[in-house]
Amino acid sequence: MAGCGRKRIGILQPAAHTRSMNNGDFRSAIINYIREQARPVDKFSHQERLYALTREIGAGLAYDDDIVFAAAWMHDLGVFIGHRPEDPAALAKWDMLAYAVQRVPGLLKELGFPEAKIPAVIEVIRVHMPHNNPTTVEGTIVRDADILEQLGAVGILRNVRKVGRDTRFHYFPDALRVLQKNADTLPGQLRLPVARQLAEPRLQVLKAFLAAATAEFCL
Repeated sequence: MAGCGRKRIGILQPAAHTRSMNNGDFRSAIINYIREQARPVDKFSHQERLYALTREIGAGLAYDDDIVFAAAWMHDLGVFIGHRPEDPAALAKWDMLAYAVQRVPGLLKELGFPEAKIPAVIEVIRVHMPHNNPTTVEGTIVRDADILEQLGAVGILRNVRKVGRDTRFHYFPDALRVLQKNADTLPGQLRLPVARQLAEPRLQVLKAFLAAATAEFCL
C-alpha cells in the first residue's frame, strides 16, 4: 500500500513549483524521523498519502514543494504518543498545533531543512485545519489535501480506528457522528478545483457507508 503514494509522486512533476536541488538528505531525514516517532504505528502512512495528494492538487501551480513536503510530514507531530500528554484529562485539552508550532522549527533545523523556509512551513502547519484561512498557496494545498484525507474510505478507517483510543470516540456512533459532519461540511470548504474533483468520489463512498451503517444500527 505504501507504494501507491510513491508511484503517484513519480508520475506528477509540476514544472511550475519550486524545489531545492539537493534536498534528498533532509527529505529522507524527515521521513525517517516521523517513521520513528509515529506511535501508535498506524499513525504512520497519513503523511505519505497527504504529500501524494498535494502533488495531485498542486499540479500546474507555482509553489515551493519543500515547504509543502515538510508541512505534510511534520504537521501531526503533536498527536504521537511521546509527544502528547498521557493523562486523559490533559489530552482532552491538548493543543497539538501549538505543540507542533513550537517543536517543529528546531527539529527541521536539526534535520537539515533550509532555515529560510522554516517560518513558511510553520505557517502552513498553523493553518492546515479546515476552519483555518490559509493565505499562501502552500497552505491552501496542504489544507485541501488534509480535508480529502477525512473523506472517503481512508477517512472512514482513520475515524473508526479511534474508537476506544481517543477521548472523543467511546463508541461507534461517536465516529459516525464525526463522519457525518465531515460529509456535510468539509467538501464545501475545499478551495482548489482539483481538490473539489478528487472529493466527489470520496464523498460518494462516505455517504454510502453512512447510509449503510445508520440502517444497520437501527435494526
